[in-house]
Amino acid sequence: MEPGTAARLKERKSNKLRDFTTMAGPLGVTHLLLFSRSESGNVNMRLAITPRGPTLHFRINKYSLCKDISKSMRRPKSGTAEFLTSPLLVMNNFMSPNADSNPNPAVPKHLEQLTTTVFQSLFAPISPQSTSLNSIKRVLLLDRVPTKASSSSDEAPYVIQLRHYAISTPLAKSSLPKALRRLDAASHGTHAHKKHLPNLGKLADVSDYLLDPAAAAGFTSESEPETDAEVEVLAPESRKVLTSEQRRHVKEAQRARIEANGDVEGEDEPKAIPKMRTDRVEKKAIKLTELGPRMTLRLTKVEEGLCGGKIMWHEYIHKSSNEIKAMNASWAKRNKEKEERRRQQKENIERKKKERAAQGKPAVDEDEEMEGLEDEDADFWEDDGLDEDAEADEPENEMDVEGGSEDDEEADE
Repeated sequence: MEPGTAARLKERKSNKLRDFTTMAGPLGVTHLLLFSRSESGNVNMRLAITPRGPTLHFRINKYSLCKDISKSMRRPKSGTAEFLTSPLLVMNNFMSPNADSNPNPAVPKHLEQLTTTVFQSLFAPISPQSTSLNSIKRVLLLDRVPTKASSSSDEAPYVIQLRHYAISTPLAKSSLPKALRRLDAASHGTHAHKKHLPNLGKLADVSDYLLDPAAAAGFTSESEPETDAEVEVLAPESRKVLTSEQRRHVKEAQRARIEANGDVEGEDEPKAIPKMRTDRVEKKAIKLTELGPRMTLRLTKVEEGLCGGKIMWHEYIHKSSNEIKAMNASWAKRNKEKEERRRQQKENIERKKKERAAQGKPAVDEDEEMEGLEDEDADFWEDDGLDEDAEADEPENEMDVEGGSEDDEEADE
């Protein structure tokens, strides 16, 4: 996620979620990625937007670490200069094509749009007109696995494949003759590959090697098939930076030339349309080298708040319209009571301030007094979900969707 990360943030094992949410504002942190492992061994990830949510809960079905991918490659990328700029985000199949025609979709259309927006907001938007191609060094691929129309209920409705690659743009091999490609590959190889250098001792001139199709399949032969994509770009052009004295001399020379010709900037003459320079066009090959990590994310729950709030969607638990209305009413009542307690607490703080000021004592700390009104369940991790074998055997899990029982709410308050 670099460079848009809080790299200077020092965390400890004793830190709780509230500590990070408190420092998210001063550090400019907009997203939180929270990883944990449940008691049953499931690895979970929460993607939350600060400071008010929403929160997406994922179960990581499969993953590979960056070091594992690096060990499996013969020429891994170091990953130093690539992380100085944000990656290019490519998303595929996030919206279901038949969402409008399906009356009862597994994932509602507005939640699919919400998930798309959350992932798009991870990185700054890229403007094709102003963004330099040299600044794009990485690409993050997110592909949603399509679900079958006749799939069973056991199949996950929303699964995302995550891949992370480094982008390199070497000179395309098709733009060079085969003889030069052999020389270039041999010159950049290790000492063990030096033996592949062609023997030019029997040739009178190097052109005999480059232009002889029988010897090296030079310019007269077709290029070999390439598996990488190729694009045509303008080659970089170096220009000398003029000093202030040189710029002054150039302006004086232009002014003298205009006065000698007797016209002002050539207003009567039509301006010539600049032609595109084809001498600077060169072919570049697009190569992708995987950096990692790999992850298979299964969306299990969507919460309205920041790691605690009304459940907008749950994969395992489904409620009727009457149950949803009752849940919304209970949440509205809970929020109203919380606002009333907050108002009373502020009145008590103002009263204590006046009493301490009258007695000449130091004022109370308002942050410490208001800290007791925060939700304690924000630090509690309970996204292990329901086991697939016991989805209907544990009715007490419905309280997790509704935000907990009344006894738990009173204890948290």
